[in-house]
Amino acid sequence: MNASSSRRRKACVVGMAAVWLSVFFPVRVMSQPVAGEPGKISSTGMWAELLQRVPFPYLIPLPEPKRTDLDGTYTKVVISTTERVHCLRCPDYAPEGGLWKLNFDRGVFRVFHPESGWKSIATVIVAGDRMVLANDPTCIEDVGVYKWRLEKEQLIIELIDDPCAIKLRAMNLTRQPWMSCRPPNVEAAVTEHWPKPEGCD
Repeated sequence: MNASSSRRRKACVVGMAAVWLSVFFPVRVMSQPVAGEPGKISSTGMWAELLQRVPFPYLIPLPEPKRTDLDGTYTKVVISTTERVHCLRCPDYAPEGGLWKLNFDRGVFRVFHPESGWKSIATVIVAGDRMVLANDPTCIEDVGVYKWRLEKEQLIIELIDDPCAIKLRAMNLTRQPWMSCRPPNVEAAVTEHWPKPEGCD
């Protein structure tokens, strides 16, 4: 059996396992339907569902859920320079205009574009100022490596290496800083008297 056949068989087995798990062990979260559109989940509901999910260990085992300095929610607003074109299968991680949300939580990476409803999830391993992304369903055999830093309530991500989604994941994560949804101090957290970035719940 050649390497190509082995990879196809592995991908097939992993896919079947993922379907089996989603059928027999679904994550049950109450979602708010969109007003006037029965059965359609709002972007708020989609984000709440995503926050309840964990990655499937396609490539590496899931790490122990430990908090890191990177943990938290971040947002950015991409200014679109062209009119959005409707597509039935848009490229994953394409840096579409509008609000984007990013969440790191005890070894889980989550990203969401509310306007289109596109989302993904992955395992994140943080070591100092480095982070590794794996188990992303959009690129199950790829591993991304980045540098990160927090600077003036902003998360700045720098690419080391990431081939995922024809390098669109790297483009999306690194093109501009992400604004932290973490209040700057306890008083701001209690009173909410601080310039909360757009998209921070």
